[in-house]
Amino acid sequence: MTSTATARILNVVSPLALLLLWELCVWSGFVDGRLFPAPSEIIGALVQMIITGELWPHVTASLTRILAGLAIGSAAGVTLGIIMGLSPLVRAIIQPVIAATYPVPRTAIVPLFLIIFGIGELSKILVIAISVFYIVLINSMTGVMQIDRIYLDVGKDMRVSRFQAFWTIALPGALPTIMSGLKLAVGIAFIVLVVAEYTGSQTGLGYMIWEGWQILDLRRMYVGLLLVALFGWLATLLMDELEHIVVPWRRGR
Repeated sequence: MTSTATARILNVVSPLALLLLWELCVWSGFVDGRLFPAPSEIIGALVQMIITGELWPHVTASLTRILAGLAIGSAAGVTLGIIMGLSPLVRAIIQPVIAATYPVPRTAIVPLFLIIFGIGELSKILVIAISVFYIVLINSMTGVMQIDRIYLDVGKDMRVSRFQAFWTIALPGALPTIMSGLKLAVGIAFIVLVVAEYTGSQTGLGYMIWEGWQILDLRRMYVGLLLVALFGWLATLLMDELEHIVVPWRRGR
């Protein structure tokens, strides 16, 4: 069995093993089941919410928000990051702004966005998009700057346009670093999503978690947490598969 196949199997087995260990700890009394319900109880509550149809609006709302935020933030981050990597002038103008605003916690701007854009979908999507934007931009710019200078010089000698340099030299050369940034961005996006749904929302997994805590319905709260973890895990697996496709020369690593 190849190392890649082994890694894929372990990616599936390790979370299941963690759930099994959790179940055994609750059964043995080592963990208080009142505070940490067994996975079997959480899954039972999940199945009940699926049967009643209560779960689908929350899942649909969260996935819609995170997909829209990821798409907007990733597209903007990759585009501007590559341009900054190619152009010292653009980098000199924009990099100080990025350095000054990047340390501001994305969760801290949620109230500001709620004031500016209201409590609708736009504010939540934009908070996620901005969180993704910074990570993808920095990785994209770094990836372009790490490209061997000889490739860019050859492009100049062949008189390629800026558009051609973007698509045929900078983007392919920076893809490994861009993919690393996208995988980091997915995790950050889920964190920001949950925080954004705590306030000013009546749907979403974050709202489920918050409501479960407020009414002390721990099974409901853990269903939300479990689904966030599940979707985050599936997104990571999807990003790994996408990396195998778009960056095939890294498969053996």
